Amino acid sequence: MQQAVRRWLTGAVVGVSIVALSGCGTIFYPERKGQMSGSVDPVVAIANSVGLLFFIVPGVIAYAVDFSNGTIYLPSTSSASVDVHRLDDSMDVATLEKLLSEKAGQPVSLEHELMVIEEMDSLDEALAMVRMSGVLDEERLGTM
Repeated sequence: MQQAVRRWLTGAVVGVSIVALSGCGTIFYPERKGQMSGSVDPVVAIANSVGLLFFIVPGVIAYAVDFSNGTIYLPSTSSASVDVHRLDDSMDVATLEKLLSEKAGQPVSLEHELMVIEEMDSLDEALAMVRMSGVLDEERLGTM
């Protein structure tokens, strides 16, 4: 009987450690990866805290994974997005400006000196370029 309880307890500790080491927010909400800031999701914070109950290290690692991935934050009500549009060779600059203006809700000029247009191989590459662009850095860093 004692050996069965010991096995069950060992299995429970190993299971909780694996979940805590991978970060609960990363498991529960993988679509949140890449968020920079926001309100902390109490469900994820409590789930990560369970790791602190068993051992300090798994809980701290769970928090570190979720903060570094951005999965501990609740989704923002206003967010930027990347739309994928396949452009054919027949599309001219005026048509592209019209499409972008409709999507942005404001006039867009591709002739502006700060406008850079690049073709990306994948959506992940495009998202990485948006993150590295410095857009909203003042807001994220609190230097406004």
